[in-house]
Amino acid sequence: MKQIEVKIGKTPVGYSAAIDILPGWVVAVTGSFADIRKEIEDSIAFYIDCAKADGESYPKVFNGKFELVYKFDVESLLYCYDKIISKAALSRLTGINEKQLSRYGLGLSKPRQKQADKIVEGLHILGKDLLAVEI
Repeated sequence: MKQIEVKIGKTPVGYSAAIDILPGWVVAVTGSFADIRKEIEDSIAFYIDCAKADGESYPKVFNGKFELVYKFDVESLLYCYDKIISKAALSRLTGINEKQLSRYGLGLSKPRQKQADKIVEGLHILGKDLLAVEI
């Protein structure tokens, strides 16, 4: 299955998305990450349907099975999960102090790659732990 990278960015009231293989294609929504995911899927389907109907070319990756992979910058990632995971919890998961995480989330400073990797790794560990839970 082909993977298509979707670049996610934070806006003052929601999210924006772009896909490099679709030049000029941009989606933006006010609301949650779930809202933009749905809008992205709907927009891609509409784009492909229109291209086919008009006889225009489009990336053939969309003819088969594909998976959308959402790529965030650190500021957008922290914004996405701000109301779900507290800075204190994220600090415990990553070893990065809360004040620094807040600066990253507000866009006041950019983390080095090592710090960004710690944030992603902490969230992945949490996700794996949650998937192992049963009641």
